[in-house]
Amino acid sequence: MKIGIVGNYGNDNNGDEAILFSIIKQVTSTFKIDSNDLTVFSNNPKQTAERYGVTSFPLYYKNGNAVKTFFKTYQNNKRIVKTFDLLIIGGGGILMDLYKREAPLFGSYAMMAKNSKTPYVVYGCGAGPLSSGIGKWFIRYMAKHAESISVRDPESVELLKSIGVKEHVLTIGDPAFSLRQTGVEKSTVPTKIGITAVPYYNAGYWPEGNPAIYNDYIEGMAKNLDNLAAQDNVELTFFATKFPQDADVTKDIQKKMTHKDKTTIIDDNLLPTMILDVTAQQDIIIGTRLHSLILATCTETPVMAISYHHKVNDFMKLANLEKYAFPIGDINKQQTLFLDAFNDMKENWPATVERTKKLSQDLYDESMKGTEQFVSAIKKK
Repeated sequence: MKIGIVGNYGNDNNGDEAILFSIIKQVTSTFKIDSNDLTVFSNNPKQTAERYGVTSFPLYYKNGNAVKTFFKTYQNNKRIVKTFDLLIIGGGGILMDLYKREAPLFGSYAMMAKNSKTPYVVYGCGAGPLSSGIGKWFIRYMAKHAESISVRDPESVELLKSIGVKEHVLTIGDPAFSLRQTGVEKSTVPTKIGITAVPYYNAGYWPEGNPAIYNDYIEGMAKNLDNLAAQDNVELTFFATKFPQDADVTKDIQKKMTHKDKTTIIDDNLLPTMILDVTAQQDIIIGTRLHSLILATCTETPVMAISYHHKVNDFMKLANLEKYAFPIGDINKQQTLFLDAFNDMKENWPATVERTKKLSQDLYDESMKGTEQFVSAIKKK
């Protein structure tokens, strides 16, 4: 049996790598096959092949403009897709057009599969933003011809319906929740706080840089974290899920802090298993990147969130944790957001820990339902 996987992989975004790692584990255990029976289309095929023991080919072939790139990628990779028993398109936030290329790129793989008579599923994705006509067309095409389509939150279902997707859309949660670890003991009193940041409107990363917005954000982070660090015994650990960009942001935040002595920056490219180790060692995670929140939940670590993107809000709503989700634009307006949330969690800490354990189990169960998509698609073939 030969199975292909396509998504935003090999891009040094270890949230996405966590998704790939989880899908590989799900597929190999479901079908009792080896990783070398899998092919992953990746931004860095050599790295992906070495890291996971899979076959890997380039995600796309750049060829001048977007149209030429589309056709060259289609021509080169269709012959590979044709050899699969199943193609998995997902997971992660790929049903969007924020960076313009996603919808046409992943839509092209749906075309390859359809025209090769290879069944495919759209699996555990996030949807949005979607604003362009061509982006919406490609997403509708992907949904129309897929054996099944699943997303990670109810808001993604509603968005797909709003752009004209008529097919039934499942909600299964993010595949990375299947990386759950049990038996992680937390301190009797929370003291260790892990933090992730994102280069919000940083000109070197964001689609449209804005130094004023970026500086306002890192100043707000520094002030909120200083108020938290002023508490007895509190230790702050910065870590990155996209390296080095996120680590660079934490250095900018640290420079603006008064209590630098109570902070540590893990200045390393942490693979998913390493991120799980870091989150397991913390009592609370303050996450900006979605997958820092997801992997923290996998290790039964309570979370609060800085909402820079609707997908973060969607997750916190799904987890019934809206009161611990803070709009990124408010970070510099209210300087005790983290402290107030910390004190609220600490006030009944045993209940906070138990609530997180139940959430971790529930989301794991939801994510494992997605393997039924693979089995059903193969049976249809």
